[in-house]
Amino acid sequence: MKHLSKRVKRFTKYLSKMENKPLLKFEKYRENLRICGDFIYSYETPVAEIHHKAKEVIVAGYFSQTTSKHINYVCNLLGYKKVYDDSYLSR
Repeated sequence: MKHLSKRVKRFTKYLSKMENKPLLKFEKYRENLRICGDFIYSYETPVAEIHHKAKEVIVAGYFSQTTSKHINYVCNLLGYKKVYDDSYLSR
């Protein structure tokens, strides 16, 4: 849990910087899929981080079928590889 709290603090700090940045919405999943900065949100929950230099989307664990569709949609749209990292949330 110690690692998770560090990740949450880092993420909260990141969000405070993102307050003035626009959210990117998509036509297909306009209600429940958004990108803010380098994070993909499904149903208001951050589910993956986009690494543009590596052309990868780091998925933080395994999610529902619909959330997986959201992540796949973004990966296909950007042409990026999807990488699962179960330990990602504890960084």
